[in-house]
Amino acid sequence: MELVLASTSPYRRQLLERFGISFTVATPDVREARLPGEAPEAMAARLAREKALAVAAAFRSALIIGSDQVADCEGRVLGKPGDHERAAAQLRSLSGREAVFHTAVCVHNAATGATAGRVVPSRVRFRTLDDATIERYLARERPYDCTGSAKVEGLGIALLERIESDDPTALIGLPLIAVAGLLREHGIDVV
Repeated sequence: MELVLASTSPYRRQLLERFGISFTVATPDVREARLPGEAPEAMAARLAREKALAVAAAFRSALIIGSDQVADCEGRVLGKPGDHERAAAQLRSLSGREAVFHTAVCVHNAATGATAGRVVPSRVRFRTLDDATIERYLARERPYDCTGSAKVEGLGIALLERIESDDPTALIGLPLIAVAGLLREHGIDVV
């Protein structure tokens, strides 16, 4: 069965490559906006599902993986900053605080219509960050496409005091433990 990753994220692609299985990458056309009153965890789950379903018409017999990540810091939802100014503002708001990064994955079987998903939370404590530290980090890492401006697979790990998660890959953007389990449910064992 063909496997498709419905994502433009190079980080998700690199993570899925760890399994050493063949897959195709497709770009989902999904507007990543929060619905009124939507909880961060629900938003991540909905967007992961929408991404998987968005490419299903082009891959009618494939297993399609969609994923999304939404961060929550004291009730504020943080997404991808997009630019330097917003990234600096996000990091100032996260300084010395705890945030929960909700990473959702959805596997959709286009042939049968079956869909299953998981949301894996990662609780992250940021160290206290002064403006000079934030500016040095942003100049070196440019994490404008990373939720919460925290590119933890790179220099962003130095911004943190602690990470608590059931899946170390969830914070990077694709919870591989959950993905492996969902693929097994569809008859694909990656080992």
